[in-house]
Amino acid sequence: MLFPEKSIKKKQCTILNVNWYGYSMMNVQELSPAPVLRGISAETPAATSIQRYRVLHTTEYEYKGTVNICQNEALLKPRSYSTPLLEQRCITSSLHITPRPDDERTHVDFFGNEVLYFALQKPHETLTVSATSILEKRSFAPLTDDFLSASEGWERVADLLRFPFTGLADTGLYENVLDAAQYVFPSAFAGISAELKEYALPSFLPERPLLEAVRDFVRRIYTDYKYVPGFTTISTPIATVLRERKGVCQDFAHLALGCLRSLGLAARYVSGYIETHPPEGKEKLVGADASHAWIAVFEPHLGWVEFDPTNNQLVRWQHLTVGWGRDYADVAPMKGVMLSAASAELDVSVDVARLVG
Repeated sequence: MLFPEKSIKKKQCTILNVNWYGYSMMNVQELSPAPVLRGISAETPAATSIQRYRVLHTTEYEYKGTVNICQNEALLKPRSYSTPLLEQRCITSSLHITPRPDDERTHVDFFGNEVLYFALQKPHETLTVSATSILEKRSFAPLTDDFLSASEGWERVADLLRFPFTGLADTGLYENVLDAAQYVFPSAFAGISAELKEYALPSFLPERPLLEAVRDFVRRIYTDYKYVPGFTTISTPIATVLRERKGVCQDFAHLALGCLRSLGLAARYVSGYIETHPPEGKEKLVGADASHAWIAVFEPHLGWVEFDPTNNQLVRWQHLTVGWGRDYADVAPMKGVMLSAASAELDVSVDVARLVG
């Protein structure tokens, strides 16, 4: 597999005099997930084995002038959660900010992600935010075609999401479906359209099991689209991605979300990291890993099942989840406002290391 040769990528950005507290701290382009190379290790641990990882994510802003005030939110602590296919547990997570914030506090957002708010109310010319996390990932029994084909038919799932009060005697199932229904609607970066529905339909044959159809759909995105870093920004419409047939992981995730929601299915955006491996005979570069994005699809009896369109995979042990929401806007690693007329240089470094013993 190819592997990045530089551990840190530098990008230029411009800070507005007043940048409204929105989708990113800077120009949205530099905060999109860094490039992820298609194709990851074929190595598979034994069923129910536990893999432990350390993740170091460092973001550094070097300003070409003085920033007087900034208020920010950081979403960098990995989630703990469990599904029928996998389990993730965040053992420890710490965040170090330089200069030291004048105010900071933690809250849980609407989607259950832990978010740190912090503010610097004194002049500063640099800002460094480093998150260090230790987490465990457990992947259960190997997936088979029988597992995919045993899922509910996709039209039935769409009907349940549209009318959850019909045909559901199980109160717990009703609540799960009702909660998942919020992910059927279009969002800022993942709209719905007839064109997106048309692209998805060849995979969604009548009465086809949902997970079998999504697996085929993810394979088609992987085959039809080229991974081209720099072609898009976070604000590039998915209609452009659909037309041009190229983009990066967040584009493919948004495209998949738009297509699935156009069919009336519930799908959410997942942000995190992916363990990569250097070419044979080469040492792994510290900091050369990347943020990554994929999707999760709701199946009434199984809950949320995760798929990675960029790598043509069902998500297992190499994907480390930080948070989820409707799209990238809900899970940006950093976002906020600042007061300055200066430009800035941004360095981002991510290192994912599997721990032994």
